[in-house]
Amino acid sequence: MKNLVLLLILSLFSVYCSAQSNPKNEKEKSEMKPSKNDDGEWDLTVIDTQFDYFLNAVAKPISQYSESYLKNRNTFLVTEWNSYYSSGRYRNVIESSIDYDPKEKYGIKFEYKLYQVFAYVNWKYGLTMNGLSGSDTTRY
Repeated sequence: MKNLVLLLILSLFSVYCSAQSNPKNEKEKSEMKPSKNDDGEWDLTVIDTQFDYFLNAVAKPISQYSESYLKNRNTFLVTEWNSYYSSGRYRNVIESSIDYDPKEKYGIKFEYKLYQVFAYVNWKYGLTMNGLSGSDTTRY
């Protein structure tokens, strides 16, 4: 399961950036940074096949959200995610921080997919994140 989560995290953004290993500093943090695809749009690739199922069958459609709503939520959720990463909480799920600039215009597709990644992690692993709206949290 840890490998699956690692693949999910590594593929959150099309390019995974981590600090180059330095023998003098073994504790350097890994970090995910968003990047643009060939069309110049921000892209998010998730390899986990259950994510596609979640996106198509469980997640609310993109039309239910505004870009500003998603940006506000993602700003909070990324901060929460990075806080968990820094503290070592949920090590079996969170293995890297996320570099997300709330001033950048990523576009609604990217914002939606990033938000749904947080909702997916909640749905699949039960990771409670305070930034998710009540209707996007795990239903039992």
